[in-house]
Amino acid sequence: MSTATPGARSARKTLIGFVTSRMGAKSIKVTIPYKTPHALYHKVINRKTVVHVHDEKNEAGLGDKVEIMETRPVSRLKRWRIVSIIERAKLATSEAISEADVAAAVPTKTTAKAAESAPQA
Repeated sequence: MSTATPGARSARKTLIGFVTSRMGAKSIKVTIPYKTPHALYHKVINRKTVVHVHDEKNEAGLGDKVEIMETRPVSRLKRWRIVSIIERAKLATSEAISEADVAAAVPTKTTAKAAESAPQA
């Protein structure tokens, strides 16, 4: 019977990847990209590994760069957990636009004629 040493937890595998999907409460998918040379042609090929990760605090969002650690099985697919969020994703702010805003931005035949006939101030 072996006993775990205090440093044994830090000896687990850690990987860095990007959150690509939120599947529900406390579950995310993380994609780990890597490059490998082709065996015959030696061209560098982009590959990826997708793992299911346990996110206890539901703090990771789509596009975040996270560090994950190997752990005991948490569920049928989850064998990893989040250690830290390295970098938050820079999300574009999405604002609702109306048809009037689009019509003002995109010139059409009717808006072009109206602009020509309107008196210049």
